[in-house]
Amino acid sequence: MWVGIWLAVLGLGLGVLLGLNIPLVLPQAYAKYLSVAALAALDSVFGGIRAAMEDHFDNSIFITGFFSNALLAAGLAFIGERLGIDLYLAAVVAFGVRLFQNLAIIRRHLLKK
Repeated sequence: MWVGIWLAVLGLGLGVLLGLNIPLVLPQAYAKYLSVAALAALDSVFGGIRAAMEDHFDNSIFITGFFSNALLAAGLAFIGERLGIDLYLAAVVAFGVRLFQNLAIIRRHLLKK
């Protein structure tokens, strides 16, 4: 279990380093979509780490949740933009709350050991 967690943390760190060093500039119009999708993906990653620590991780649930959360969040941002309202804020609040809840549970699990 710990090897998987360390591999996930290493992969996340490597992805951040690569993302910061690749000179790719995306149009500002995609900023809402990408930020909300990244938040949803981070929520899925922390949920997967939590599930692994609680010994009920399922790879198919993680993969489907990862992509469906990211697509749902980007879809909410798209629909909100078409309607002229900031609907992406609903996704930011929902995934932000879940992200901090998962992080708190992971922290408690680590402190118990």
